[in-house]
Amino acid sequence: MTTHASVKTRAGRKGLLRAFARQRDGSTAIEFSILVIPFALLVFAILESCISFAAQQVMTNATDDVARLYRTGQLRAGAGPAPNQLTHDQLRDRICERMEILVSAGCPGLAVDLQTFTTFAQAAALRTPYSNGDLDDTGFGANSGGATSKNVLRVYYRWPIITDMMRLSMSTINGGKVLHFASVTWQNEPYAE
Repeated sequence: MTTHASVKTRAGRKGLLRAFARQRDGSTAIEFSILVIPFALLVFAILESCISFAAQQVMTNATDDVARLYRTGQLRAGAGPAPNQLTHDQLRDRICERMEILVSAGCPGLAVDLQTFTTFAQAAALRTPYSNGDLDDTGFGANSGGATSKNVLRVYYRWPIITDMMRLSMSTINGGKVLHFASVTWQNEPYAE
């Protein structure tokens, strides 16, 4: 048998639940707290992607500019005394100075490789060397051929991901970084050597 006190208790609970459901004073704060984390993740992902894309484009432009100088004979590989002959380090510095608008001074993580081939088929067979989840740049050099030679300039940059919460989902190599890549394949003009 139900007592009058237990009926009042149940009715009181139902009334309390209805009053709580009708209450709207803190609903905006609760809704905001639920949505702020996905919104922040979306904003950081957009910013991180935009900055990374801009750095990739700057690197591609720098690679194209330097390759044009080689193609026309204004620059040549080698360690000779001529001012237009570049060593590997000088080639890297030439590309780095064009990228420093978006990267740290000295371009840490930049790797440059210039090679010459007798045919375009050989150049097309060139692959990016990976080792233990990172770029293996041990054999990179600055070897450009003379007039009418086929050449490939490859530029890599280990771009650091700035936002910690995006590092796991965006990184492509070890150390929470993205490997940016630019390549130009060309045949030198028939300039006088």
